[in-house]
Amino acid sequence: MSLYPFARSVVAGLLKPTYRIKVEGLEHFPKEGAVLLCTNHISNLDPPVVGVTSPRKVLFMAKAELFNVPVLNGLLKNFGTFPVKRGGGDREALRAGLKVLKEGNVLGLFPEGTRSKNGELGKGLPGAGFFALRSDAAVVPCAIIGPYKSLKTLRVVYGKPINMEKYRQEKITPEEMTNIIMSEIGNLIKK
Repeated sequence: MSLYPFARSVVAGLLKPTYRIKVEGLEHFPKEGAVLLCTNHISNLDPPVVGVTSPRKVLFMAKAELFNVPVLNGLLKNFGTFPVKRGGGDREALRAGLKVLKEGNVLGLFPEGTRSKNGELGKGLPGAGFFALRSDAAVVPCAIIGPYKSLKTLRVVYGKPINMEKYRQEKITPEEMTNIIMSEIGNLIKK
């Protein structure tokens, strides 16, 4: 039995009133089919915030070090999270991510690969572009607009899916695709 629905409701009950989470753009989120959800990364709370605001279950990649913590390891696996070794092309993580998308699920990524220390949008890594170009997934940009302060409004903005047809036909590189995704996230932050 999956803990996901129970954990989601508990976490939502804690986070939504604490951070006065306001969700925008849910009408853009595909109701079915594979989705590559790409979000900026400003806090350790980003994955649970995205998890409780997304209309569908999100399966995340997470840094491999988190899976070394015994209790956390079991929870992460139960939620469908899988490890990625940062700092290079982790082929196993790439295969796992493509499998998530091939099965028609939602793969959540933080293209920057790490939290922003100053809250500014950083440079994205090519992994997001790889998944976008190597799958048929809808690519949905998302912006978390802080601060994470008690009783201050935290906005989670889901953008329209990026029109991937032209990019897949143009044969652009994963780096170029990631730059396009990051630009879309940046546009959401500016709104």
